[in-house]
Amino acid sequence: MQRCTKERVLVPELQGANHGYPRPDFDRSARWVSLDGIWGFSFEAADAAETGQTSATVRHETIHVPGPWQTMASGGRHDWLEAARYQRAFTVPQEWADQRIILKFGAVFYAAEVLVNGQVVGSHEGGYSPFEFDISDALGASREGTLEVRVSAPNDRRDIPHGKQRSSPRDDYDGCCFTPCSGIWQSVWIEPRPETFIDSVRLTPRPQSGEIDVRVTVKGPLVGQAAVVCGLLGEDHRITCDAETPISPAGLFRATLAIDNPILWTPANPQLYDVTIICQSADGTDEVISYTGLRRIEARDRRLYLNGQELYLRGVLDQGYWPVTGLTPPDVTALETDITKARQAGFNLVRKHLKPEDPRWLYLADRAGMLVWAEPASLGRYSTQGTQRFQRDLADLIERDFNHPSIVIWGAYNEEWGLDWDLEADAARVAAARDAYGLIKQLDPTRLAVDNSGWSHVETDIVDWHYYNEEPDAFHFAARGLVTDLEAEFDVWHSPDYPVPKRLWAGSAAKARTGPPLINSEYGGGANSLDRAWHLRWQTQFLRSLPANRGYVYTELYDIEHETVGIYDADRRAKDMAGLDLRFVHCDTVIAPMIEPRIPGLDLIAPGGQTLPIPLRISHEGTDPVDGMLVWHLSGSQVGALPMKLAPHSLSPLEIIHLTLPAAYHSARIGIEFVVDDQVIARTFVDLAEAMPDSHLPQDSGWRPPRPATGWIRDNNAN
Repeated sequence: MQRCTKERVLVPELQGANHGYPRPDFDRSARWVSLDGIWGFSFEAADAAETGQTSATVRHETIHVPGPWQTMASGGRHDWLEAARYQRAFTVPQEWADQRIILKFGAVFYAAEVLVNGQVVGSHEGGYSPFEFDISDALGASREGTLEVRVSAPNDRRDIPHGKQRSSPRDDYDGCCFTPCSGIWQSVWIEPRPETFIDSVRLTPRPQSGEIDVRVTVKGPLVGQAAVVCGLLGEDHRITCDAETPISPAGLFRATLAIDNPILWTPANPQLYDVTIICQSADGTDEVISYTGLRRIEARDRRLYLNGQELYLRGVLDQGYWPVTGLTPPDVTALETDITKARQAGFNLVRKHLKPEDPRWLYLADRAGMLVWAEPASLGRYSTQGTQRFQRDLADLIERDFNHPSIVIWGAYNEEWGLDWDLEADAARVAAARDAYGLIKQLDPTRLAVDNSGWSHVETDIVDWHYYNEEPDAFHFAARGLVTDLEAEFDVWHSPDYPVPKRLWAGSAAKARTGPPLINSEYGGGANSLDRAWHLRWQTQFLRSLPANRGYVYTELYDIEHETVGIYDADRRAKDMAGLDLRFVHCDTVIAPMIEPRIPGLDLIAPGGQTLPIPLRISHEGTDPVDGMLVWHLSGSQVGALPMKLAPHSLSPLEIIHLTLPAAYHSARIGIEFVVDDQVIARTFVDLAEAMPDSHLPQDSGWRPPRPATGWIRDNNAN
């Protein structure tokens, strides 16, 4: 048997390269040729005649692959084109002469028929899944090839999984959608392998025992005579499939790798273990390198646990769009930038929204220790055929990305998109949500699953909820009600004048209250940087004051087209956020003043000369206790201090700090900090004014926006 002694060279060009090997989780990068670059591009175009009639003529252009044909980066801009042909020539390296040649696609939206030297080698449907064809016979002995890809991408996307690509006719959620992305939008490449080969590798971590379960599927004519070796790169652990432990007739090989002195994968220490698999037969040798990390995600007692340690999710929504390239990243550096930006803003999880992302992004998340909530692209409407397509894509997503330790949550539906925004009205749609959850748990029982993100849960491991409201007291009232009363109705605004009442839970409320943890997975507000920063600070602080709410996902990381609600702009440049330091918003320890703020830039109206009480709590979601000092300032001068001890994953009792305001002042800022060993680990502030600014009406300092609750001090200890 060949020993696995080589050092892994995995995508060494990741820093700044236009493309690295497209599948670092299924690595055959020792021998491959990228077909990315400039391709021929032809399509039928309608030319207007003087009579007003149209006739179809074929236009010939060039296009950059990968890249949606609607984007500027592709070299053209064809917004509503429904079909096109790609062409290019390629040469197979001479040293691959004794191998089968495999043509691989990362993803093509939506359906593709592939020809090599004029011969159809296969077809594929599904806009986000990888596929491949053995093109050896079509190539023949010449090793020269002419490749043609015929792509169909209907403008009416409502009945096919398409996520947030715009459809014509429109989806119900068209106001949330962006420029469509059709064609070859992920990489294309060729690689050699023997006729009997490794088809799939599934690595299941067992962190409790420090082991990795390995399941390998082998295909080809000599499966019965093949032998498999697998082991850890850099370790002397080898398991050999010999006469006593043969591959099954179906080509299945199983093994368990024990790790000496195992290190668990965590966000703070994302230890990865490379696993090499070698299959040998009379057809030749095939080798694949994959990897995983030792980590376990659980939901129990209405809490989340990572490797047995309690986990609080500080997440951000990321939709995987770029201004010039659409769904396709400009380069690998752009993928790394998005993860870095999320981490710099204090997030420990990215909800990759309605888009199976490039596997290289997941590899970078694995390396960076960024937790991931992954979900398939959504449908636009409910139908039996559409539901079948959705389940197919969901299964493909889990199959492709199973080995990535960063993924801790699989999502299915989002806000009943593809269920016609009316799940509870129809038993078939209820069944579709339940079936999606069941499919996830069948294919991957090791991760958490969400059936219908946002509302109307049927069966789920997490009861997550979405809520947008820019009135602080209304946000407080609704958020607290959703967390404490899972059957409460709340309004979902389908348009500015069309509120629709929704329930958070369509299933058994008794089950919800005793089982799944609660997480807010979408919130935010504000039309400009000042408003966004203000709502971000206050809403996040309020969510942290709800002990039953075990995490959140802020919407969103960066601007996209008409959505200008990101922390960063569309080019990933930082916004001013009115001077808000995000490190003290999304962090282990957060100070939450228990008040209802007024308007952006003005939190409280307080006449001069009075002693002002500020009630607050401190949310500490760190794994270790901290012993420090709560300190508060008035316009930069310290006026009080209070020693406090914070237990891990706890919410402090209600504390009330007091300060006396100047007899006469215009405005002031109360700064509040928690200091441990001379280091500020938590910080917030409260902006005061003697009166409401003239630009805001009504002038009465006692004015409040309408709210369904009374009182300005919120005591959420009951949660």
